[in-house]
Amino acid sequence: MNIGEASERSGLPSKTIRYYEDIGLIRPDRGGNGYREYAPADIHKLRFLQKSRGLGFSVEECRQLLALYEDKSRASADVKELTQAKLSEIDRKIRELTELRRTLEHLVHACHGNDRPDCPILEELSTTGGAA
Repeated sequence: MNIGEASERSGLPSKTIRYYEDIGLIRPDRGGNGYREYAPADIHKLRFLQKSRGLGFSVEECRQLLALYEDKSRASADVKELTQAKLSEIDRKIRELTELRRTLEHLVHACHGNDRPDCPILEELSTTGGAA
């Protein structure tokens, strides 16, 4: 099948599919005319990549997951380790975002939001050092 059909079946834009090919995540066959020819296995990999990216895995992590998926002698512990690392990263980001939210919420509550020029938000942003 051509890239348009592969795009339709995988749910990924053609540009993304070409990018995945450029970086070696998929390797479709080429016909005599030089056009890409996607097999059902390529569509499966594209869907796999789409789901992996949707769960927050980076391109390199997707490369590792694909390699593990294709390695029938893999240990599931390797897959779990990679996924646990991603989960820990997400937990860390949630903590950071929660702290950012608290800081911004504090600043919003400290500002009267009136016609006067004094603003605790701008004062805090202009000070050196860490967050509030």
